Formats: sequence, structure tokens, C-alpha cells
Amino acid sequence: MQYQEIVNCKSVTILMIAEAMPEREEEYFYSSRDSLFVLNTLSAFRQAGCAVNTIEDILALGVFLTVAVKEPRPGTSMPRALIEKYNVLLEQEIAQFPNLKVILLMGDVAIQSFNMIARRNDGKRCIPSGSTYKIRTQQFFYQNMRVFPSYLQTGKNFLIEKAKQRMVIEDIQNALQIVRMESGSNE
Repeated sequence: MQYQEIVNCKSVTILMIAEAMPEREEEYFYSSRDSLFVLNTLSAFRQAGCAVNTIEDILALGVFLTVAVKEPRPGTSMPRALIEKYNVLLEQEIAQFPNLKVILLMGDVAIQSFNMIARRNDGKRCIPSGSTYKIRTQQFFYQNMRVFPSYLQTGKNFLIEKAKQRMVIEDIQNALQIVRMESGSNE
């Protein structure tokens, strides 16, 4: 994927990493207008107070959406080998954005994948093990970026699990607030 075709890499300040590609490639963030990936993500940003109607509107906020595993989940669980297969690619993807301030890790696979990157570079994980709801109020940093462990927003469970939905919305709000504070904007 050529990122310059989608967005100016220097304008990206927030990276939102979901777990894996949808079953059908045409349902991905940048391939659809009405897939669950897109509709749930738009809903989360709207509930976080953003006036967005398209993925392009989210990009205009400085948020780039991606996945940790560049293929669909093969079953109910994600094999570690599949996370490892795409881990270096995810690290290279992150490096494309020189002005990142915040990384949102949407779900356990994204957290696990990001921790692999952190271990490789810093010798330790960024996000400690434990239930996301128990650790999510702590502050985590990686190379001067704030990192949020959060919940997956792309699947059917996002519509059902209201507590997780609220936490995703809070994490988006907090990420946007960090960027506003660092840029000196009070919007």
C-alpha cells in the first residue's frame, strides 16, 4: 500500500491499529463506505464528538487506520505465527508517520503485535499483560508517543458490548485531546 496515495504521512498524528483485515478485502477501511469496519469506526468517532461522515473525514483529523495482521483472522483465535508474519510490516508502517503522537491499539492482537515491536526495539513490552479494562487507565509510552490499549471497534461485538464501546470512545477522545494539547489548540 502506498500511504502517500491515501494521506500525507506528515499530517498523521494518531495511528489506530485494529486486529486483522476483514473477511473480504473490499470491506477494509479504505475500500468501503458501508462495511462494519467503516460504520463502527465512524460511529465511534461521532460518539467521541467528531463530525465525521467518511473515512476521509477521519483522515482529515490526522488519524490513520490500519490493521496489525494484513489478512483475515483464520478462526476464533489469532495464531501467534500470523501476528509474527506481519509484525515487521506493521513496524515499517508505523515508521512512515514521523509526527505520530498517539497509537491506539484496538484489541488483543494489536496489543500483542505492538508489544513484539517494543520488545524488539526496547527490550521490553510497552503494554503489560492483564485485562485491558484493568490496565487501560494507566499511561503507556513508546518512543515519546502515548499508547492506549483499547478494544476492537470493527466487529459485531462493538455494537453489543456497550461498556467496551464507551471505553473506545473515551480512548479516542483522550487521543484527540493529547494531540490538541501538544499542538497548542483548544478546539
